[in-house]
Order: sequence, then structure tokens, then C-alpha cells
Amino acid sequence: MAGQTARALRAALLAGLVAGCGSIGLPDLDRPDTDVPRARLTSPPPPARGEEREHARILASYGGEYKDPALRASIEVTVARLVAASDRPDLRYRVTLLNSPSVNAFALPSGSLYVTRGLLALANDRAELASVLSHEMAHVVARHAVEREEQVRQAAIVSKVISDVLQDPQLGALSLARSKLSIASFSRQQELEADAIGVGISARGGFDPYGASRFLTSLARHGILRDQALGADSARGSGEALDFLSTHPSTPDRLAIVVTYARQFAGPGGTGERDRDRYLAQIDGLAYGDDPSEGYVRGRRFIHPKLGFTFVAPEGFSLENTPQAVLGASSGGREALRLDAARPGGTEDLATYLAAGWIDGVETPSVEALSLNGFEAATAVARGREWSFRLYAIRFGSEVYRLIFAARSLTPEIDRQFRAAAQSFRRVSLQEADKLRPLRLKIVTVQPGETAESLSGRMAPLDHPLDRFLVLNGLERGTPLQPGQKVKIVVE
Repeated sequence: MAGQTARALRAALLAGLVAGCGSIGLPDLDRPDTDVPRARLTSPPPPARGEEREHARILASYGGEYKDPALRASIEVTVARLVAASDRPDLRYRVTLLNSPSVNAFALPSGSLYVTRGLLALANDRAELASVLSHEMAHVVARHAVEREEQVRQAAIVSKVISDVLQDPQLGALSLARSKLSIASFSRQQELEADAIGVGISARGGFDPYGASRFLTSLARHGILRDQALGADSARGSGEALDFLSTHPSTPDRLAIVVTYARQFAGPGGTGERDRDRYLAQIDGLAYGDDPSEGYVRGRRFIHPKLGFTFVAPEGFSLENTPQAVLGASSGGREALRLDAARPGGTEDLATYLAAGWIDGVETPSVEALSLNGFEAATAVARGREWSFRLYAIRFGSEVYRLIFAARSLTPEIDRQFRAAAQSFRRVSLQEADKLRPLRLKIVTVQPGETAESLSGRMAPLDHPLDRFLVLNGLERGTPLQPGQKVKIVVE
């Protein structure tokens, strides 16, 4: 009887858990304009404890605040229009521009709004920016973060009850795994609801409701370009600050939602303000790509003037600079690299450091001490089941830099290319450092006869320049440019 009681209690707890994680009902997409859903009228949560601590953590994760008072003031005006058009015109938002090339925007439950300069660079008019801001405001007004936190709390409680009271850790772990799936589904439903609410806010604020569909399309193409340049696996494992694609996937469902709602506010051609030329004028000169304090990627070359070194990746590689490491991948994705820093401590020589096995599979006979352009270094080969590695440890000042090359098949020719790239690691001269200039956006007017190909050729050295030009400007390949049209290019 005791066993039957326990089984019944387990079933009841699991059933309650699943019921508690039910999804939010989406609005009926076929309803007329007057029934387009608005955010639920609930009291905003009180300011979260430690909000300033969270603000400081966000700044540290995203390169600090990007200082552009005029641009920030313009965004605040846009936010004020959106707030007035929402169901909570009493809410107040604090806008912070983040000095990060990642494409992201998010809001804290207390009403702090964050926008990266990478997102501002990708948007092509004020309606696109308004669509992102209104989406984030919808999360705040609809109290999504509070509801999600409650879902997580309930799941943890149920899992603990099953594990402790029923003394069944396996079933507790199973219930928690099922809870995470339900919470993920719950979060996806919140994203779709915020899309629907956000389109309504943006349209009532006087902006073109199709801004959301244009931005989501550019976002998806940005993600494809990033994965192609670096390799999807490397990009996912970069450890950089999350971007908008990580937390707001540009799925067909989302695009369908925003287009359906936009049609309820406007015809197929769209109405409402886009304010494209003025928006582009305001982001003219916006910093693009890496912050100078984190070093620069210029094609296959990485230069860090502050730390004083540079190296060149093998032919065919694309590089990406993240806060934790410099990452690279070949165009076919069969070779990759990573450069990071470590402090082994003590007076341990680098050959011993490599042989100690900070990466599995080091072949001890391959460990070799050497000098790279006057710097103490060591190299070795390591082999795993699917990848083989050429490892370097290079002592430069007080740091040891770890340069890791990986290949699906480490042939003698590929290993020779890896060794040549390691030999390019050297000190940056003061003259080189003085000549470096950060990248920035420049808004130019298309002249008669100019094409996407010719304009992308005017850009600073970047990988996939034509594709990058098209994505930045929301253009499809083959779309003719019109004389007098304003477009973005990237210059030094």
C-alpha cells in the first residue's frame, strides 16, 4: 500500500508541475484591429534588490557604456513616444547604450532598457529601432521576467520535494528536466506575445509597423553571416556576451506573428513613420566592431596595441574577437583556432606547462621548446577523437598566451600552415599602433553608376565585405541601388 501511495503522490506532483508550466495563450490573430492585444494591466514590480549591482554587471559584460549623448537623447525621445502609446504610460525607463558590437537589447523588470551599438548599426530606420524597444517594453509591462522567475522557483520546489520527501533523486532530476523543457516553451510563448504587443505599441506610437519584420529579417541574415564567417560550432562556443539571436531567435513563427499584426495596422505597403535618413544621420560615425581597448581584427590579422602584440591567422581563416578569446575558423569549418591568456604561475618552463596536460591527449614526444621572434615558447601536438591540435604557449611580458590550432585532419601541410601562423606572433611597434584607427560607420550617398559591389570595395578590410554591406543595409543580393540613396559603409 505504501508503494501505491508513493506512486500516486509522484504522479500528482508531476501532473501539477506540468500544469503549472502551461504556456501563455497567444492572442487570436484573426481578430479585428480593435482587439489587437495590449499588455496585461498589472502593477509593475518594485525595483529589484541589487538593481545597481546588476547594472554594473551588465556594463562589465558589454564593454561599459557607449558615450554619445545626442544619440542617447534621440533614443529616449523614441522611448517616450512608445511609453505614451503603451498601456502603462506611467512607467519610466532608463536608457543605457552599451559599448558592444554584439546585436542585443533587453530590459530589466524595473524598467532599465539596454541597447548595444551593434544593434544600432544593424537597424536601418527609426521604425526598426522602435520595434525592438517596444518588444522589450512589452516584456516589462507584461511582467514576463517575474512570471518566468516564478516558474523556475516552482520547478525547483517540486524537484526538491520529489527528491527529499519521496527519497527518489532520479525522479526528482527527471521532473526538473521536464520542467526546463516546459519553461523553455513558456519563454518562447513570452517572446511571441511580446512581439504581438510590441507591434501594437510601435504602430500606436506612429511608427511603421513593418519595422519589426524588416529588423527580424536583417537579424536572421546577420546570424547566417556570422556563422558562415566563423563556423557555427565556434560561434556558439565563443562565450561572448549574449547577442539578440541567442535570446530572441529569428524564427519563421516570429516573422509570421509580426507581419500578421502589422497588416492589422497598415496595408501591405505599410504606413507610419520610418524616418530613415535622419536615423542614418544620427548613427553616422558610430563605432563599429571591436572596441580599441580589446584589440582589432583586420581581415586575418589580430592587433592589440594596448597589450603590444599581433599575429596573422592562416590563409582562408576568419577571426572574431570576444572578451574571453580571439576565435577563428576556416571557410570550410574544418580548421579553427583560439588565442587566450593564462598565468601558469611560478617559474615553470613552458614545455613542462604543455606536457602537464591542460588539454587532453598531448603527445609527450611532440613537446618542443622554441623561440618565436625572441619570445620564449613551446609547442606540442594533441589528438582527440574528432580533432587534432597544434598547441603553442608563448611568454609575452607577465602573460602566457595560448595559441591553439585545431583540425579535423592534421596533415603535414595544415600543420605547416599552423606553424607559419604561430611564427607571425610578434611585438607591435609604436609606429604601427599610432597608425591604427577604430572602425566606424560612414553614411554615404549613392552616386550614379555605383553598385553594392563598388561600395563594399570602399570599406575597411573586413571578411565577406559584400555580404556585410548588404546585411548592414537590409539589401538583397542583386537589388539595384538608386542614386541619392543613403547607405552605410564601414571605414577606418
